[in-house]
Amino acid sequence: MKKQKRIVLAYSGGLDTSIILKWLQENYDAEVIAYTADVGQEMDRKKITKNAKKLGVKKVIIQDLKNIFVKDYVYPMIRGHALYEGVYLLGTSIARPLIAKDQIRVAKKFNAYAVSHGSTGKGNDQVRFELGYHYFGPKIKIIAPWRIWKLKSRTDLINYAKKHGIPIPKDKKGAPPFSVDDNLFHTSTEGKVLENPKNSAPEFIFQRTTSPEKAPNKASFITINYKNGDPVGLNGKKLSPAKVLDKLNELAGKNGIGRVDLVENRFIGIKSRGVYETPGGTLLLVAHRAIESVTLDKDTMHKKDKVMPRYAELVYNGYWYSKERFKLQKIVDLKRNKVNGSIKLKLYKGNITIQSRQTSSNAYSMKKVSFEENKTFNKSNVERFINFHKKKLR
Repeated sequence: MKKQKRIVLAYSGGLDTSIILKWLQENYDAEVIAYTADVGQEMDRKKITKNAKKLGVKKVIIQDLKNIFVKDYVYPMIRGHALYEGVYLLGTSIARPLIAKDQIRVAKKFNAYAVSHGSTGKGNDQVRFELGYHYFGPKIKIIAPWRIWKLKSRTDLINYAKKHGIPIPKDKKGAPPFSVDDNLFHTSTEGKVLENPKNSAPEFIFQRTTSPEKAPNKASFITINYKNGDPVGLNGKKLSPAKVLDKLNELAGKNGIGRVDLVENRFIGIKSRGVYETPGGTLLLVAHRAIESVTLDKDTMHKKDKVMPRYAELVYNGYWYSKERFKLQKIVDLKRNKVNGSIKLKLYKGNITIQSRQTSSNAYSMKKVSFEENKTFNKSNVERFINFHKKKLR
């Protein structure tokens, strides 16, 4: 008897990937393995397994990647202060490379000849997934249903789901849901009323942040502890990377921090509008810049700022595993061993205020900066410094 081929599908348990699972079974003579990467998204493990098996799947794999996600993907990106187009903290972008890598690991483990994903033919995620697939499994076939099937719209998908008895979820208003992606770092919401940029984002779409108007009237405080450029704990208590981000999400979210409404330029040339919630990530970005301000020299900090836009663009476009991103990461991490100490933040109704910066580093000198007379800074050299730079004006 001929052994059946296998396909590993990146399966969320939602409508799109459930439809894809059924479609793969109908169109390919292969066993479909449902693979779910747990990167901190809201998920029901039992429901995912139940839904997949109801559709005829024998093997369901749910892999906990939360700590790896934060430690090896989010933290390096935060060290680079990466913001795409000046606003977007790259929450979806940074998760895809890890999911792709682990999905290929599973494909190799079970000798699958192909992998599949549920990214649409107009989006960025298809690029991010497939560049990751190619990097780790160049000989493994990629099946991208949205680019090859005859289902062309959300209506087509819903009709297909009804035909095959696939449950159709509803949003809080009783209609088919927005397009949502979430992980431990962020939540993104796209589609429906948001597609028209003149429309305000309805409050009910926000999932992890309270509106600043409804945030507590009393400020919250948090101290983030750093070692070698990364958070290692909160308020002096050592915590795992995933736990640090989880607690920061909760605290920042209830204080109305981390909302972004963005019309962005997709890699494939389309403008799209999305609403992002990155509460804990917003705190991490502010705090990391603050700890570097008292631990790193000017040249190192400014060099990082110069490479940041390109670094962010590479992450957004799916080039996490590229030689160029690896090269820029070396610049970003050049003196990370000096970035140690703690930053205390005040959170109040959508605002973040730095309360204190503490470090044993000598990069910041109170003696040199003091307005009191001292002998540590020779002011007579300043005139020569200015005269030198006058010549550069001509």
